[in-house]
Amino acid sequence: MSTAKPSNTARRVRAKRIYDPPESGDGYRILIDHIWPRGVSRERARLDEWASQLAPSGELRKWFGHDPARFAEFRARYRAELAAESERIDELRRRVAHGPLTILYAARDREHNNAVVLVELLNDG
Repeated sequence: MSTAKPSNTARRVRAKRIYDPPESGDGYRILIDHIWPRGVSRERARLDEWASQLAPSGELRKWFGHDPARFAEFRARYRAELAAESERIDELRRRVAHGPLTILYAARDREHNNAVVLVELLNDG
């Protein structure tokens, strides 16, 4: 039986579809897609921030094509892109120290998307 506790960050950062209803425990809500999600009003989204600069490049998105078989390579390439946004990543880590952070995305696949990668990166410390 493990007595290790999850890191403070791991409990406070999560990914969520923007189409799911906002919840009081979401904390700071940030969308990381290049394009505004179809059918979602800004009022319904209840965003605190739209950080399109943290979304994968158009080239990477097209290459990935939401193909789960390419996700491991997508993860590596996207993390490389995010390395250029280290100041923004550090800013998000500081924000997590003060409360929950919900990374929002529009993709249908809940396991193979850019938000999952960003949550992993933030949780890696």
